[in-house]
Amino acid sequence: MSLLTFFRYRNQSDRSLASSIHNIFGFYPKNIELYKLAFTHKSMSTKTTGYSISNERLEFLGDAVLSTVVAQFLFKKFPTRQEGFMTEMRSKIVSRASLNKLSQKFGFENLINYAKSNEQGKSKSMGGNAFEAFTGALFLDYGYEFAYKIMVNRVIKLHIDLDELEKNETNYKSKLLEWAQRQKRRVVFNQVAVKGVGYDRLYHIQVTIDDKEYGKAADHSIKGAEQLAAEKTWLMMNEQAQQ
Repeated sequence: MSLLTFFRYRNQSDRSLASSIHNIFGFYPKNIELYKLAFTHKSMSTKTTGYSISNERLEFLGDAVLSTVVAQFLFKKFPTRQEGFMTEMRSKIVSRASLNKLSQKFGFENLINYAKSNEQGKSKSMGGNAFEAFTGALFLDYGYEFAYKIMVNRVIKLHIDLDELEKNETNYKSKLLEWAQRQKRRVVFNQVAVKGVGYDRLYHIQVTIDDKEYGKAADHSIKGAEQLAAEKTWLMMNEQAQQ
């Protein structure tokens, strides 16, 4: 998209947003409305025909796109590493903490439209959510291949230290059990299903805390499924604490 498009935006607000996106990611939006929506927090949502208009739907889409981008990148980057390693690396890259940090680096707090008087608008996860919504907008605006190039070349390669992530081993099950012991809470890893046979067998684990269901995951080993379920639980707990 050429610079000429910049002058076709309808108003100064659209031009300012387009300019910010270009400065950060190196491209101009084709459909600026998608990006305006991506930076509209739910505290500023409006309703039309019964639907709430905010960045939550784009966040849902962007989460899936970003996960696929990172999975494809890791698959190419580490041709000899096993599934467990790539799963753990992907989880670290797309974790809420990681996305929150990226949004801070990119100055997203200056782009997000949210109710300043609303405590919910000050949630620490707001930036990470907006990053996912931006990814969803980028995918709809330019398609997957372009989104992949932007996320890999402008985000992962420039702002993610893969060597440091690999060294940073995180045993979420241990962290969760240690937390439960300190807080006198009851954590149980329930095996709720086993599907498939032989090498295709998947163990499904559901974490409960004081009988309340939290993270659920599946893996080819019980240990792996427990770690993934523990990570999901840990991230869910952190998000709830930040809201």
